[in-house]
Amino acid sequence: MLIRDENISEVQPCLVIIPTYNEKENVEDIIRSVFCQGEHFHILIIDDGSPDGTASIVKTLQQEFSDALFLIERAGKLGLGTAYITGFKWAIENGYEYIFEMDADFSHNPEDLPRLLDACISDGADMAIGSRYISGVNVVNWPMGRVVMSYFASKYVRLITGMKIADTTAGFVCYRRDVLEAIDLDKIRFKGYAFQIEMKFTASKCGFKLIEVPIIFINRRLGVSKMNSSIFGEAVFGVISLAVGSWFKKYPKKRLNRNSVKKRSLAREGMN
Repeated sequence: MLIRDENISEVQPCLVIIPTYNEKENVEDIIRSVFCQGEHFHILIIDDGSPDGTASIVKTLQQEFSDALFLIERAGKLGLGTAYITGFKWAIENGYEYIFEMDADFSHNPEDLPRLLDACISDGADMAIGSRYISGVNVVNWPMGRVVMSYFASKYVRLITGMKIADTTAGFVCYRRDVLEAIDLDKIRFKGYAFQIEMKFTASKCGFKLIEVPIIFINRRLGVSKMNSSIFGEAVFGVISLAVGSWFKKYPKKRLNRNSVKKRSLAREGMN
């Protein structure tokens, strides 16, 4: 897919953050698949001490992709949310304008990355969400019980929070840098499914524009799922405290300067 505003994407690389834990079956294929989407996509792997050697595979690939593949190793499983927060801070420090969340197991199709980017660049989204439920239920190879649980959990979150998002727990997202700079990342509380809800809820409260892009979600083809009932329960029960807490919290009403991306990119280009 071609990006309709090609100049921005050519000037500034995008960062795809992929947390991993025991993903040796998938990690090389997902890395190569992301790089096939265009040279403006860089990758940051955040590995939580995988005992299966996932990080070693990434280090080997860094010899091939030295300028575009990065690795942060953490000691043990510290939670999906903290992995993304670590990645967001790294992305901001290194000047990326568009930052993605993505799973390592191919449940998120790398070929959808340009579509999410296009929603930000061409359609004005501050946060583009790869949505399983915006055009029906687009989930493949999930047990029916899990599909029903996920679908109605999003319905529940919409009811409690008032968000106009069909897929509130989606984990395939493209952020503009400005969104992550506006949110106090150190105050994001949740680590599992509820992390995804909290980020969308906070971005919407700050006044940013959220757009859902329909995707087909395919259950992992290799490896073992990290989902469990406690993670899902965090989303169901945590959302109540999230909504109630928002009644007493002031959110920064920072809006994106539509020229900021080009200004920063041109300034960076002039320094090279």
